[in-house]
Amino acid sequence: MPHPADAPLVPGWTPPPLPGPDVMEGRLARLERLGVRHAAALHAANAEDDAIWKWLPYGPFGTEAAYLDWMQDSALGADPMFYAIMDRTTGQWGGVASYLRITPAAGSIEVGHINFAPALQRTPAATEAMYLMMRWAFGAGYRRYEWKCNALNLGSRRAAQRLGLSYEGIFRQAAVVKGRNRDTAWFAAIDAEWPALQAAFKTWLDLANFDAEGRQRQSLSELTAPILVARDPALAGRG
Repeated sequence: MPHPADAPLVPGWTPPPLPGPDVMEGRLARLERLGVRHAAALHAANAEDDAIWKWLPYGPFGTEAAYLDWMQDSALGADPMFYAIMDRTTGQWGGVASYLRITPAAGSIEVGHINFAPALQRTPAATEAMYLMMRWAFGAGYRRYEWKCNALNLGSRRAAQRLGLSYEGIFRQAAVVKGRNRDTAWFAAIDAEWPALQAAFKTWLDLANFDAEGRQRQSLSELTAPILVARDPALAGRG
């Protein structure tokens, strides 16, 4: 007879496959496995504002050659597995994101190395790109989808919560990045929450949710808020 304190069984558990598809495409965003063919366009987009590299352990890159060297050394492997992101409304490549810390045996996968050029930031295409990556992971059978960021990066913490990932705490002195201490904020969504999250994304991305000027009628934060099991206290009162 199982002891009441035993952890619950996971019936029929089969580890999911390693990612991932070469292409993920939505109405607004197209993601392709990152390759050298993307280097020129991404470097040009990234060069618009060096501030986008502040929270990453690499960059900025002064030349396309330097960016290509980083890409070939660090961004073309299986983990992290990078994608280039195109805003289909403009046809421009404007960012990257990756799967990383991919652990099929635990059913856990993380999204990270997110870097959006100014033209992609705060666009519906950027949100859809994050949705497409989450959709693939849960559709493939992952149980846990993680987001981690520098605890000082309130923009990233806000983005994680907006996307429906629940706050899980701070890992103190988790790393040293560019010579500075990094405390790491953790967020995650789990498979049981995915049906409600997917419905929230579909509602937000629907054309009917935007007026003639492209303004949203209902925010994604409003749609995902009821799904969160814990909120980030650093964001209280910040919208």
